[in-house]
Amino acid sequence: MDDTSLNSLILKLHDIQAVKFGTFKLKSGLTSPIYFDLRVIVSHPALMNEVANLLHKRAEDAGVEFDSVCGVPYTALPLATIICSTKQYPMLMRRKEAKDYGTKRLIEGTIHPGDRCLIVEDVVTSGSSVLETAEVLENEGLKITDAVVLMDREQGGSARLADRGITLHSVISVSRLLDVLLKAGRIETATSENVERFVQENNTYVSAKKNGCSATKKSCKELSYGARAGLSDTHPLAARLLKIMEDKKSNLCLSADVTRSEELLEIALTLGPLICVLKTHVDILQDFTSDVASNLKELATKHNFLIFEDRKFADIGNTVKHQYEGGLYRISSWAHIINAHALPGPGVLQGLGAVGKPLGHGCLLIAQMSSQGSLATGDYTQAVVKMAEDHSDFVFGFISGSKISDKPGLVHMTPGVQMQTGGDGLGQQYSSPEDVICTKGSDIIIVGRGILASPDQLRAAEEYRTAGWESYLKRHSQAS
Repeated sequence: MDDTSLNSLILKLHDIQAVKFGTFKLKSGLTSPIYFDLRVIVSHPALMNEVANLLHKRAEDAGVEFDSVCGVPYTALPLATIICSTKQYPMLMRRKEAKDYGTKRLIEGTIHPGDRCLIVEDVVTSGSSVLETAEVLENEGLKITDAVVLMDREQGGSARLADRGITLHSVISVSRLLDVLLKAGRIETATSENVERFVQENNTYVSAKKNGCSATKKSCKELSYGARAGLSDTHPLAARLLKIMEDKKSNLCLSADVTRSEELLEIALTLGPLICVLKTHVDILQDFTSDVASNLKELATKHNFLIFEDRKFADIGNTVKHQYEGGLYRISSWAHIINAHALPGPGVLQGLGAVGKPLGHGCLLIAQMSSQGSLATGDYTQAVVKMAEDHSDFVFGFISGSKISDKPGLVHMTPGVQMQTGGDGLGQQYSSPEDVICTKGSDIIIVGRGILASPDQLRAAEEYRTAGWESYLKRHSQAS
């Protein structure tokens, strides 16, 4: 990509007022001295074709390999369309919200799980819009390793994406734009310096890999499980879990989705020494009795693991309170951990907490799911994080596909883990232990069929325990 073409493009963007200088309130609430309104490009077809061509050339020059293209809604959609129509790539279209009719899909187009999809964006600041799109695509089984953007505001988005395994390729950077406009006499030196100062003072992210810590961490070294357990603001149940993980050298949660109580207890007896958590679905047991719960608690004590009932509470406070403490299963009497959806609002936590807090139990909020087409993405996930932080006396972590909070006291548990990535034909999407722990920054792998379907469950459990723990050690050493 030659300098002449880029310089010409920058001047054209300034001509059509796609780049403006003044005082602008951003979506984040910040007041910015520069604003990019790239939506105006759609009224300039020759320029729009030029931008699309440069985006494709940027990816091509970087040697990016991809099978399909998806534009971040909405400004990047016409750019992605031009790339696909002129270069003959299959296009995928992400909806910001699912339809309430028809297929109700978030991704339109023909999806081939395992394909590599290139994300196209117009402007990147924090990288959150690219991550939201990547999350939806990954939930459909696609691989996301690269994104191409017209304008990088150089405020931390590239670093954030890199730490999530996505390389950002930009056509223009803010610093390059300022330099060209200043030399062309389009802006004054004071304007350029004002923008540069704003960019420097409003960085949205500091790479953990580059600096040894994220922007919100006080220590420049990633804390071990044991160290996190000792923090004053770590929930007591989270501290207990983190200590178990450290002592047993295991970040493996076994998902025991079986239908017979005898099989559940046998699994707990045999595989209990290798796991930190046993996850149950008690309502699929065909022969549950209170004795089963008592025996399970004894095995948890004997083999030092916690019991997690995957109930996914999602009702008003009064209802979930009764579901938790009463009924046939009396879940609060034997499960250390439960989980809940945030959809009902904080009332669900108030109802559950009224029962669980006096018992020393804790709750995980479901922030993301491993099923294909899940709607638990983007703004919803961020709202879940906020709800968790507001109820830290009961919520100690998340069910999520990756690390979504930098608070070291919060635990991230990720379902859908197998040695080989892919799907099961029923919407479940799988990631490998290394991908979940090393790349996505989660704490605990949740494994079900990868172990239970094995002819040698003990050997399979040991393989997953080893893979999960070695991935944790690798991540820890990289951050040291």
